[in-house]
Amino acid sequence: MTPTLIGRWQTRILLLGTLGVLVTIPFSLNGEFVYFQVLLAIAVLGCLWDIVYNQLQTLRWDHDWPATLQLAAGIWEAFFFYVPFNFLISNILKIGWLSAIPFDKFSLHYICIWLTVFTASQTLMRIIFPRWRFHGGEWLHK
Repeated sequence: MTPTLIGRWQTRILLLGTLGVLVTIPFSLNGEFVYFQVLLAIAVLGCLWDIVYNQLQTLRWDHDWPATLQLAAGIWEAFFFYVPFNFLISNILKIGWLSAIPFDKFSLHYICIWLTVFTASQTLMRIIFPRWRFHGGEWLHK
């Protein structure tokens, strides 16, 4: 499947809005709702990254985005989210919600979300939405 930009966005929002929320609930049971803010920020930044990924995909000879590149993208997104974005939010904009999460807790939360979403996109989405693969990843289409 060669995902379209709209397909990437729809799939990301669907999976983070369902499975991402389910994975985040145990992290926030002790009253730390900052994990839901992290989930929302991951969704927003991920949609911005999808624009870059969509352009990079057009440079590949087969215009495809294999699973190994998806895993690498997850690592890159985590780094970009925690290091430069955390610096920007905490130091320049003076919003301290992300710096309230230690790196080890953030990493565990992010890894759980990313592996759940990645696994679902490679398995569950193909079972529940069989036409999803043939419409560029769009599960809502014309």
